[in-house]
This record gives sequence, structure tokens and C-alpha cells, in this order.
Amino acid sequence: MRKVLITGHHGMLGSELSLACEDQGDEVFGFDLPDMDITKRDRVLHAIGEADPEFIFHCAAFTNVDRCETEIETAMRVNAIGTQNVALAAESLGVPLLYISTDYIFDGTKNGPYDEWDTANPQSIYGKSKYAGECFVRQLCQWHYIVRISWLIGKNGPNFIETILKLARERDELKVVSDQHGSPTFVSDLVPELIRVSESGAFGTYHITNQGYTTWYEFAKKAIELKGISTNVLPCSTEEFPRPAPRPRNSRLSPMLYAQAIGNDMPTWEKGLKDYLKS
Repeated sequence: MRKVLITGHHGMLGSELSLACEDQGDEVFGFDLPDMDITKRDRVLHAIGEADPEFIFHCAAFTNVDRCETEIETAMRVNAIGTQNVALAAESLGVPLLYISTDYIFDGTKNGPYDEWDTANPQSIYGKSKYAGECFVRQLCQWHYIVRISWLIGKNGPNFIETILKLARERDELKVVSDQHGSPTFVSDLVPELIRVSESGAFGTYHITNQGYTTWYEFAKKAIELKGISTNVLPCSTEEFPRPAPRPRNSRLSPMLYAQAIGNDMPTWEKGLKDYLKS
């Protein structure tokens, strides 16, 4: 049993992580808006000091990738400065911190999957703000884990699969981007691994996603097929579906260090999708 503090505990990831920690007997403290704003340094340091946790999971983030492009100050305040504040609090207490990062720290130009040691080169404001958070964690917090995830799918928030299924029920035909490759990450599969990593003592940077790679087109087509919906799904290019924030064409994440240091227990994305749709 540990005293665990989770930032962003109302979010898609934080909410399931909170329940999982409670189920294993941990005492959980949750920090989230509107009660706690991680950009307020003095308040964060005081509140985390009062909670006196033995471990901190930092899940809070501004994750609307397209809004980050126009709300630059907010993205940097939450994802960079907010992370700095949490890291300062963790270091002042001498407790480990696990920070959730993203595939968006890479530029997407590598031919193969990105390893944990590959050079970051974020192209979007979201990616830059999250990488700034990584830098603060490394600089300020001696005992830390940085876990990069991608294409997050969970039941407690809007996500790609729910959007696709809603559109499929409304339309006879859908176009989905087929030239962006990545690694889906299902929250229900990720949460047990985050807890296992947090208890390992193997501090460092890790990539944790469901095993295997796909495209948004293949991902959508499989979900619609499994739900038995007859909508026709057609591939399209990124240029045909422009968005404010640039997306990495290749955001495949290799779990090399995670597999070697801790052991890769993540199921395939196909199994993750089937389990998600059943639940």
C-alpha cells in the first residue's frame, strides 16, 4: 500500500488509474481542475506537501492538439510550467514522479519505429510543450519515469474510436487518413503497466503502447467491422484532411528499453480494440 497522488484524476487516463490504485489498496489523492490548477506554483507545492504522497503520477495535461496551435500560452503553462511545478514538488519531498508524455515529441520522419533514445524534434505546439515538460522532469526530479504513449483510447473521455463509430452510424461512407502510422494505446491495458513500472525502481524513459502498428484507416476499418456496421471506409491522404496542428506521419513507438528493463506485457492493439468494444 502506498500514498499515491494523481494529477488529472478526472481525465481519461487518470480516472482509471485512480480506480486501479484504489483497488490494490493504495491511498489515492486526486488533483484536477477546478479545485487544483497545476500552473499555480505556490499552491501546487503547498497542496502536494500537505498530501505528502509516496509516489506521484502526473497525468494532467492540455491535450487538445489543434487548440494548442492557437492557445500557445495555455499549452506551455499547463504542459511545461505545470509539469515543472509538479516536478519541483516531487523533488522537494524526495518522492518518485511518473510523467506521461507523447509520440508528438518526434517529427515523424524516421523510417522505422522510434526508440526511447531517438532525438526529439516536435513539430506542433502540443509536442513542444510536452517535450518541455520532459526536460523539466529530467532536470528537476532525480527519481523519475517518463512514459511516452500514443493514440490513447479510453472509456472516460472522447476518443478516435467513439468518434468513428458515431460517424459510421450516421453515414454510408467515411474517409479516414491512411498515411499516418502509429501505435494505439488502450487505457485499460496501459494502467496496469504504469503501476508495474512505478513499482519497479527502474527509473528512466519508456515507450508503452499496445503491441503492433497500424494506420488510422486500418484502425477505423477494424472497429467498424467488429461492430458489424456496414459503412464503407475509404483511405485518404493527410492533405485531404487538413488539421491546424501537424501530425507525425510516423508515430510508431518501439518499446525496446521498456521490454528489456521491465518486460513488455502489453497485448496487441487488435486484442485491445476487441476488449474495448466489448466493455
